[in-house]
Amino acid sequence: MDKKLLLLMQLVLVGLDLLFLNAIFCSACYYFQAQFVKGLYFYYAVFMLYLNIAWLCTALVVNQYNEKSISSFEGFAKRSVRAYVYFLLLGVMYLFFSKQVYISRLFTIVVLLSFALALLFNRFLYIFFFSHSRRIGNNLNKVVIVGYNDVSKKLASYLEMDLSSKSIVGFCESLENIKELSHYPILGNIEDVLAVCEEYGVSEIYSTIAPQQNPEISRLIHDADFNCIRFKVVPDLGYFMSRPGQIDYLNDLPVISLRSEPLEDVGNKIKKRIFDIAFSSLVTIFLMSWLFPLIAILIKLSSKGPVLFIQKRSGRNNKVFNVLKFRTLRHEKEEPGFQQVSKHDSRVFAVGRFLRKTSLDELPQFFNVLAGQMSVCGPRPHPIPLNDAYKSIVDNFMVRQFLKPGITGWAQVNGLRGETENRLKMARRVEADLWYLENWSFWLDVKIVFLTVFNVIKGEENAF
Repeated sequence: MDKKLLLLMQLVLVGLDLLFLNAIFCSACYYFQAQFVKGLYFYYAVFMLYLNIAWLCTALVVNQYNEKSISSFEGFAKRSVRAYVYFLLLGVMYLFFSKQVYISRLFTIVVLLSFALALLFNRFLYIFFFSHSRRIGNNLNKVVIVGYNDVSKKLASYLEMDLSSKSIVGFCESLENIKELSHYPILGNIEDVLAVCEEYGVSEIYSTIAPQQNPEISRLIHDADFNCIRFKVVPDLGYFMSRPGQIDYLNDLPVISLRSEPLEDVGNKIKKRIFDIAFSSLVTIFLMSWLFPLIAILIKLSSKGPVLFIQKRSGRNNKVFNVLKFRTLRHEKEEPGFQQVSKHDSRVFAVGRFLRKTSLDELPQFFNVLAGQMSVCGPRPHPIPLNDAYKSIVDNFMVRQFLKPGITGWAQVNGLRGETENRLKMARRVEADLWYLENWSFWLDVKIVFLTVFNVIKGEENAF
């Protein structure tokens, strides 16, 4: 998208949202002024300022106005809903924590609900404006697509959905390669591309045919540059990638990563490590300091043997480390072969069952986090025999080992914890872990922590 157009769109959208918010607030003040206590207008002014800051902050957190969001109406609408929910929560939190008694509750309800309607109106105004612009065709970059194949058809559909300043004129392809009716006209052969561009005023060429496939493309690239027409190549990477990946450069060599990994970025690694240390330190100081000795005493009174259960598990990059847990099984002098704990496992003693049910048996793993062996959130570390049993029968099983294992994870908060007695259950867990690997964000970790606490309080069927 053109940078000037993008900046203009962002300023207009931010301005409209804030304009409607303040207009609604002022209108409500005028309507409810008879109910206001004289001399207390200051509290309403502060609340108005707070709501403006709250909306800007929530819009920033969900990336409400970035290019990716506003280029797609569907994405823009989804982020608008998320931003409004956070905004609503912040508004309610302000009234609750400030113990504000001077602001009318009816006034607040009217403002917050009216702003939701205003956002809805703004989004419809947004889609109407761009639909109208596309119909008129003013200021649109006209595009011709070279080649007619699966990639070019997909490209055309994506450009149609994209609310950017592009208009597809048609395709250029040899007639012998056309086996079906096309949505856009076939304007000529590959040799005719420059003539087509001149006739229709095309400013961009997208080629789905690489120069290695057709020598004519190399000449076309040179001629496009000479005629001040942007030339872009859309390679068919379907052989390598079936999902959005990432392309980096090593000097002048493109390197394709088969999946997006946000935690390969150094900045993201630092943010996650700071969160791990801060959260684990708080848990250790304010919870473990008194709960650890209490649980240790209960374990000792209930079952002979050590307080902690130490087991070798696979960590990041498949490196083995010792994971710490409170012991929940009866102690046996001879170490038995590996066996997953089942729902009514006779090896679990009474206190151990309570610890497993409440996930308190995992608390010592915060020491693993502080030691850098684990993270607060991530794929759960499996015992080595379990890894060996499934890595050859579940697709992409070992990819989850790209991350540090976690005390809790996206799979666990989605009900995929506990015993994995068959391939299907493990495959679903791996799928959730890979989604986390490809979609990590700081706020996703915060969400997982809150969902974990909520599930512990609510109780989980698979916690045993």
